[in-house]
Amino acid sequence: MHKTGVLLINLGTPSRSSAWAVYRYLASFLYDNHVINIPWLARFLLIHGMIIPARLKKTTAAYRKIWSPEGPPLLLHTENLKKALSKRLGEPFQVEIAMRYGKPAIDVVLQKMQHCEQIIVVPLFPQYAFATTGSALHACLQKISQQTTMPNITAIASFYDHPGFIAAYAKRIQETINTRKIDLLLFSYHGLPEKHITQSGCTASCDHQKACPKIDITNHYCYRAQCYTTSRLLASALALNPDQYAVAFQSRLGRLPWIKPYIDQWLPSLRQKNIKNIAIACPSFVTDCLETLEEINIRLRTQWQRLGGNEFIFIPSLNDDATWVEALANICEKQIPLFQKALLHK
Repeated sequence: MHKTGVLLINLGTPSRSSAWAVYRYLASFLYDNHVINIPWLARFLLIHGMIIPARLKKTTAAYRKIWSPEGPPLLLHTENLKKALSKRLGEPFQVEIAMRYGKPAIDVVLQKMQHCEQIIVVPLFPQYAFATTGSALHACLQKISQQTTMPNITAIASFYDHPGFIAAYAKRIQETINTRKIDLLLFSYHGLPEKHITQSGCTASCDHQKACPKIDITNHYCYRAQCYTTSRLLASALALNPDQYAVAFQSRLGRLPWIKPYIDQWLPSLRQKNIKNIAIACPSFVTDCLETLEEINIRLRTQWQRLGGNEFIFIPSLNDDATWVEALANICEKQIPLFQKALLHK
């Protein structure tokens, strides 16, 4: 039987919650020149002289807060997504998962897919960024190019505006908020250094402070613009007025300017406007992880409570939600040429 492979690539996670495992993971992540694009020696000194010494203890503690008896949440949710997608797509497909950093490693997983005539590579990052999607696709294609046989490769570079993704996330938000009254829905996205926006070729008229203009040829690959597009589409699906939702960015690292507004610095201004009840969704993540479970649902929740806020509703990521699985299956099925569809079901 002809097989089509589907390779889901997530960011990665330490294998254990020990300081040594976290150290190895951080080093692997930070050594990627897609993440820190400076000369090797300067990157080495920055990583081992400043970033890891300053963050290791805090990051290890953060992982321990969310670690489950079964293992790291990101890996568990990604494995559950794989199982659900594999069941939905059926026998003609081989669904595998890999991590850009850590295990399961991309090269090991690709060895299991050598008999596939086509591989659909899906980095699980809705909005395109050089540091995430770009890095994952580069690593994957580099490994495939070293094989003796070359399958047909289809890469999903982004799905930030895909109707199925929007519908699934809107449904998750509606189900979580339900009848609870909120003053504001916040969309929190993983941040990036501002220089990444410049390097993406964005030439749109934008002050990097207010909402980005709609996507066109000038900002097609702009991560920030894609985040705002996702937010507008979700707001439309939820029938929200512009004053009922807002966009902010989280997870900044180092001293370089990152895309704004910073969500932790923004909360006090919300309280000054007498906003008491908020809900937060994180549409740059499709699986719950350190950034959603600890940074938002623990750390940001604590900050909001200390500021005197009342309701803080955390919207879980899509994980293996049935509506999202169906949308992801549709994304994959549309990548198969018509002549191959008949072969798949022989």
